[in-house]
Amino acid sequence: MKSNQRTEGGLAGMVAATPESRDRYVDLLRVFSILVVVVGHWLMAVIYLDGDGLTGASALDTVPGLWLLTWVLQVMPLFFLVGGFSNLVAWRSIRKKELSYADFLRSRITRLMRPTLVFIGIWTGAAVIIRMVFPTSFDELKMATELLAKPLWFLAVYVMVVALAPLMLAVHERFGITALGFMLGAAGCVDALRIGFDIPGVGYLNFATVWLFAHQLGFFYADGTLASLSRRFYVGLAAASLGALALLTGSGIYSPSMVGMNTEAASNNSPPTVCLIFLTLWLTSAAMLVRPAAARWVQRRKVWTVVIAANSMIMTVFLWHLTAALVAVVILFPLGFPQPPGGSALWWAWRPVWLVVLTVILAGFVMTFSRFERAPARRESAGADPSRGIVIGGVAALVAGLGGLAQFGFSLGPISSASELPSQPLFNALLVVVGYHALASRSRSIGG
Repeated sequence: MKSNQRTEGGLAGMVAATPESRDRYVDLLRVFSILVVVVGHWLMAVIYLDGDGLTGASALDTVPGLWLLTWVLQVMPLFFLVGGFSNLVAWRSIRKKELSYADFLRSRITRLMRPTLVFIGIWTGAAVIIRMVFPTSFDELKMATELLAKPLWFLAVYVMVVALAPLMLAVHERFGITALGFMLGAAGCVDALRIGFDIPGVGYLNFATVWLFAHQLGFFYADGTLASLSRRFYVGLAAASLGALALLTGSGIYSPSMVGMNTEAASNNSPPTVCLIFLTLWLTSAAMLVRPAAARWVQRRKVWTVVIAANSMIMTVFLWHLTAALVAVVILFPLGFPQPPGGSALWWAWRPVWLVVLTVILAGFVMTFSRFERAPARRESAGADPSRGIVIGGVAALVAGLGGLAQFGFSLGPISSASELPSQPLFNALLVVVGYHALASRSRSIGG
């Protein structure tokens, strides 16, 4: 009871302390983007559990035309847009306080990493135990943990983007919209090398180019440029962006889906393509068109209270939502929960029930683990900041560790040579811990 009172009091205090100058729509967009990703993953998953074990697929591969939903549900560009807004505000606050680049990274990254470390620690340990107890289940465990670790790709990219934010802000202040044009052209050139000249490795450069484009747009939101543009402009930009998407995907070169889908055309998601830049422009246009009405709505006290509460646990929701789906499959499917063919009428009829069930299970994980996300930054005794080399090395370790887990999952496989270490969860988890420690030392409570 006392815990609930403290929580309610804390929320009420944060609501009352919200300055009039705060753009609450940014906070609403952050929550909206993550929740849409969660629901999209749950909606598209086709999972079966039978005598042959655990199998899975995507409804995108079984339902004709369902890929069109990804043009609306692939809203991760909005999260990076919001990130650009927030990182500009935070960096300028850091500079006014005459604090360092290390302080900026601590203020932007450590809160994201606290719940992430818990998630990684629990699943790495669980996978090791399962591997020891059920040594013949390696293939199923590998598939399951690769699925559960997929959300970590986003954190790997976002950590990189945050680390580059001060540099990209300087680019924004120097070159303005020209920088966006350059990134659009660079993404197209990378695609040409990857697809046209069959150089697959170069495509991974677009993890930086495409997502930095969305982040760069956030600077234009923060400096007031986006809000100053007319509704007619955004209607035109939305139409042009959707038209470009239609032309690019209709050419057969690019997949029509904005997320992973089995097709002979080039994937738009891993690695990203220029299609995601046009998706970013379309989604940004849509977000700015609804902004006036949504901004008025989020001014309501009850709505704003919910937004604050959701933002305090949104990373926990994102990290554990696929675990909730796995728990539902392992527990409910053996008890007779329906497993109709993906895309069938019965499958669609059960989707609302499926979403409700997963929401209830996820709520349990959020109640258990969100405390780590809400925990205040640890105060440490003052001392010299780590060198810039250590800070950059910490970022590199985080990106490598998170990326390795996202690619290979948590399943511990055989190691026959040192070259196989990057595929091992213990090695990648250690990289994340080392990177976090490099950034979190001398943690301070910094606003922004």
